[in-house]
Amino acid sequence: MKRLRVSITAHGREGEIHPMYGVLTNAPFVERATALQWNFTGDALGILHHVEGDADAFAATADDIDAVVGYDIEPVGDDAFYVYVRDATTPSLAALFGPVSRGGLVVVPPVVYGADGTVTLTVFGPDEELQAAMDAIPEAIDVTVEAVGSLATSRVAPTARLTDRQREAAEAAIDLGYYDVPRTADHEAVADALGCAPSTAAEHLRKAESKLLRAVLGGE
Repeated sequence: MKRLRVSITAHGREGEIHPMYGVLTNAPFVERATALQWNFTGDALGILHHVEGDADAFAATADDIDAVVGYDIEPVGDDAFYVYVRDATTPSLAALFGPVSRGGLVVVPPVVYGADGTVTLTVFGPDEELQAAMDAIPEAIDVTVEAVGSLATSRVAPTARLTDRQREAAEAAIDLGYYDVPRTADHEAVADALGCAPSTAAEHLRKAESKLLRAVLGGE
């Protein structure tokens, strides 16, 4: 069993693979996009994305794409949003996503879209199935293996490192505006929401922030 971190590049053919793929990698109103979960059935692809960008512009564009069966947007502040998109499958999309969605392979989120048309993802599974998947990707699409490892070297989702109380503190801080710029809440407001002392709320937040930053930046 192995873990592969791979980058897949479509040589400027993102729109040919699927119009929505082109939007997520090249649209001027999308600064960064990641796929958090997906379900590929062969004739349809449902993906939950987190997007940093303009939600209104994204919606207007999605409305004009015939291959988009439906979508649902949930804003996260002024410049980011979650969006679930259900796409009709094109032959090129199936050729790209099919090989890593079959058999015993598991795609470990997030899947990151790059502005150069590159999609970076981690795939885990039996050695022979991984090799077969890489071999099955069309020649017109470049596949670069960036890292090879075992399950033990895979990173868990950063939020999985938090205790229930640390997660509760972080969620309360976000909801109250503690991380807004300018900040609209302080430790006391978070403490009131948690029903604890301000010093305790501050400690929960410091520990949550430390774990999340170390997980994201590779410190542990």
